[in-house]
Amino acid sequence: MNRLLLAPRNLSWFGRVPVVALLLIVVVLAVVPLLGSKYLAVFLSNIFMYVVITVSWMIFSGATRYVSLASAAFFGIGVYTAAGLGTKLPLVELLAIGGVFSLCFALLVGAVTLRLRGIYFAMFTLGLVEFVGTFLRWWEVNFSGRVGRLVPYVDYLTVYYLMYIILVAALVAAYLIRRSKFGLALQSIGECEEAAEHIGVNTTLVKVAAFAISAFFMGTAGVVMAGRWTYIDPKIAFNLQLSFLPVLMAIFGGMGQLYGPVFGAVVFAYLEDFLLTRLPYFYMLIFGSVMVVTVLYLPDGLVGIIQKWHNRGWGRAHART
Repeated sequence: MNRLLLAPRNLSWFGRVPVVALLLIVVVLAVVPLLGSKYLAVFLSNIFMYVVITVSWMIFSGATRYVSLASAAFFGIGVYTAAGLGTKLPLVELLAIGGVFSLCFALLVGAVTLRLRGIYFAMFTLGLVEFVGTFLRWWEVNFSGRVGRLVPYVDYLTVYYLMYIILVAALVAAYLIRRSKFGLALQSIGECEEAAEHIGVNTTLVKVAAFAISAFFMGTAGVVMAGRWTYIDPKIAFNLQLSFLPVLMAIFGGMGQLYGPVFGAVVFAYLEDFLLTRLPYFYMLIFGSVMVVTVLYLPDGLVGIIQKWHNRGWGRAHART
């Protein structure tokens, strides 16, 4: 698993050009709903959701190499925040509260569990999703007499722009963290946690803080998407796919640069939409096959392959001169 999370970090022009292209795409996306169809806006909102969850997952797991499978839990907390408080609070306040609820839950869980490492941490976070979902199902059946809940409807343009704002905020946060002392501390934990402790890094505090930041963005995304779905239940809110897909998307795109996970999330979000509408019976089979191929043959993702091709071409050009 560590091999999968090992990422090249050179900052050559090859790494900068896609970042500029990513910024241009972000600017263009601000006006897309004004020019395109309703379907395009809804489709892009779905892609934004996956990008936010994947980039948020990268903030913690990409640097520390702790494979968290708790994404669905934090997203689901945001969904249930919208279901429980959607009729009582404005949407903007609801976003903040949903994000804070997820952040506080991550702080509590992280303080208790981030002393675990490797497969034990991954197993615990996966079990956490099932525990929260099962607990809410039990609570609703025994205390509210129902399983599902209605969520106040949010029109597609509002969903689009809110998800767009969360996406930009998550990208900016990830970019600033990667280039800060806090980001260096996270990377030092990923390289060798014992060495990081010896040089004075409070590894537990740093890990918990990054875990909570990533959970905040996932929670806000859950609040927005709940308004589009209008009906939710524990199975919808705490869908295990939202725990596994961010890991696959990040690995598939490549984690050496910030745009790698973004690229992976966009490709897989489009693939999911295509398979569910055209080949629904082969959806999980094809997804599973892609995951196996990615793990076995693309440890550095598509970005890593492109970078290797670029380096070979650059080396040949220098050899000729």
